[in-house]
Amino acid sequence: MRAKKYNPLRKLPETAEEYGEIKIHLSELIEKREVSLNQLSFRTEMQRSQLRSYRDNKIQRLDIDILKRLCYVLDCDLTDLIEYIPPKKQD
Repeated sequence: MRAKKYNPLRKLPETAEEYGEIKIHLSELIEKREVSLNQLSFRTEMQRSQLRSYRDNKIQRLDIDILKRLCYVLDCDLTDLIEYIPPKKQD
């Protein structure tokens, strides 16, 4: 009988909240750059409602093209814009 290989990958928990979250730092970048949502909307060619969803962390799926636009216009790195926050370890 063959020994079972070690699998370094973890199985996902039952709920999405248990495997961490993605935080979008758009509001901080807007404030730091001293730009309004209207100006950002114009420069990125995006609707204000869509930008508000990103600013308020109310989106379900990230769009690569939107992330590229935001990084370009705000002159920032992707890691400045989004952050992965791991789940809290339960003791």
